Amino acid sequence: MDAPMGQLPTIAVAAGKGGTGKTLIATSLAQALCEAYPGRVQLLDCDVEEPNAHLLLKPAIHTEEDVGVPAPVVDLDVCVRCGRCAEVCQESAIAVIRDAVLVFPDLCSGCGACAFVCDAGAIEEVPRSVGKVHLGETPEKIDFVSGELAVGHPRATPVTKAVKQHIRADRVTVVDAPPGTACPMQETVEECDFCILVTEPTPFGLSDLGAAFETCRVLGVPCGVIINRLGSGFDGVERYCDAEGLPILAGIPQDRVIAEAYSRGETLLSAQPERGEQLLEVFRDTQRLSAKEALGDA
Repeated sequence: MDAPMGQLPTIAVAAGKGGTGKTLIATSLAQALCEAYPGRVQLLDCDVEEPNAHLLLKPAIHTEEDVGVPAPVVDLDVCVRCGRCAEVCQESAIAVIRDAVLVFPDLCSGCGACAFVCDAGAIEEVPRSVGKVHLGETPEKIDFVSGELAVGHPRATPVTKAVKQHIRADRVTVVDAPPGTACPMQETVEECDFCILVTEPTPFGLSDLGAAFETCRVLGVPCGVIINRLGSGFDGVERYCDAEGLPILAGIPQDRVIAEAYSRGETLLSAQPERGEQLLEVFRDTQRLSAKEALGDA
């Protein structure tokens, strides 16, 4: 397959709930793309609260980067206790109670408003580590980037942003998004060219698919569906997709061979190499649908 001119696409793989096979699809898609774009594929694991793409792709990590966000430090000898910093803080990360100035770094969003309004110059912003970004390469020569949120830190988005900064224009990029539809998923999917929503044929899967589809629609990111573990007899997902005009890109059957391979830390292509062509066709469909969406917006 000839690569298109200009920037190569970024495809997010997301799911409204965990356990649908999202990471299995993302890693397998990256492997399949290696055949079409040898040496020009990267996978970003943005599920920074529980990254596990490395268990399937087994990359050799060669670089580790610290992710820091600015946090306020108050010089109590300079502070005049005016309370303006506490008034402007939207996260309640700083409080002035009589002569005491309290800072709660875990609540701080790093916006810098407190230091900006401090006329006394008593507040300095210093970097605070919130996680790591790991860079490496898989045996198939897939560029691998993974984020890892620091234990106990409540905000994943700074690490997600740090991972996405490694997206390269000369690579086809597969982004493994965190499950659900909260801020980390939105931060991951936003500005991607397409989002593959992985679901399962169950009532729970259908409910969460609806939330994920609505999130993509609000973000303005075109999307399609892969139904994993087909064969339960529940057809609600298909009926929903038909009613919403949501394209079904592929179906993966409920198969013991796939489940056993996954339990050994192997991808879909390891279990069934013939799935590679199916995943390449999924990628081609994402490009056609992206182009159609762009024409519709023009």
